[in-house]
Amino acid sequence: MTLDQVYENKKATVVDIQGGQGIRQRLGQMGIHPGDTITMLRYGALRGPILIEVHSSQVALGRGIASRIIVEEVE
Repeated sequence: MTLDQVYENKKATVVDIQGGQGIRQRLGQMGIHPGDTITMLRYGALRGPILIEVHSSQVALGRGIASRIIVEEVE
């Protein structure tokens, strides 16, 4: 599943990032790497950005980028 499909207040582990070097580098600068645990905090209105928490920091991501992050939901 992709990050934009995770429900609010659920945790997921990053499995892979689809895309080129640019998107991997940008997400790496935000602290998002394969193996990290992400908490989905909330969705923006009208298909707006999503708010996540990674490494105790809140990060807003657009839906396009979130759809390229492959995750596995944590129970």
